[in-house]
Amino acid sequence: MAVDVPTLRTNLADYPVTQAMKDGRVSTGIVKLDYCGPEQAHTGFKAMVRRNEFDCGELAIVTFLQAKAYGKPFVLLPAPISGRFQHHCAGFNKALGHLEPKDIEGRKVGVRTYAQTTGLWIRGILRHEHGVDLDKVTWMTVGEGHLEEYTDPPNCVRLPKGSDIGRMMLDGELAATLQGVDLPKDERVQYLVPEPFKAAKAWFAREGVVPINHIFAIHEGISRERPDIVREIYRMIRDSRALTQGGVPDPFPPLGLEANRKGLELAIDWSLDQKIIPRRLSVDELFDDVTGALD
Repeated sequence: MAVDVPTLRTNLADYPVTQAMKDGRVSTGIVKLDYCGPEQAHTGFKAMVRRNEFDCGELAIVTFLQAKAYGKPFVLLPAPISGRFQHHCAGFNKALGHLEPKDIEGRKVGVRTYAQTTGLWIRGILRHEHGVDLDKVTWMTVGEGHLEEYTDPPNCVRLPKGSDIGRMMLDGELAATLQGVDLPKDERVQYLVPEPFKAAKAWFAREGVVPINHIFAIHEGISRERPDIVREIYRMIRDSRALTQGGVPDPFPPLGLEANRKGLELAIDWSLDQKIIPRRLSVDELFDDVTGALD
């Protein structure tokens, strides 16, 4: 008798660490993953947390923390999909004068959305490594957060739709921007954090954490009703990592709850400190009995 194989609507972009899942080299007979999400997975996050349009897939760590805080029906797998150091993700126009990190206090700084994960990590570095009072900065945002229930802090101002914060920074309308790989490719742009790549190495040597960007989540009902599927998806993620062309980037967020506990605690602490989540979460409540036991 044929066995019914459920199909899960999956939002997962193409990454070296997940490519073997996407191209079929890592497969399974007990579930079909329908990779029906957008090419840029982050554009599907709203649909996932607001309208349940996906059963599983990647979410930005900040988006997941907000989803959990606001009671959305998803649980984490201890499986980061992407992560990187963020020290280099803030820039300013050096032709308009030099800035030290604390110089952004009392000034306008652009960021795509206040709750963007890149923003979380680089603001945390500015606060905890350079003493910046984040409440004294006016954060100029282009878009809203992924959760309908969330409201930006009062020191955020929404720019007109379509605003180009990189261009506004170059033109002097903004003192700096938090943009990551989207910083303008212009010789006038200088990193706000001095020697950011050297600083990132020193921070990692001290903290032992690679900041998580996106991490895999699944609807809690699937985990409750089909724990075998959850364990199989985790196995696929693990096996796909092992087949990464050129090897998994080093360093990269690890697999496993305990291996990620410190990084998740840091994301929670900084999200609460920056008024991104309304209450303190524990690491363990991000998981259930099934996903918390994966290793």
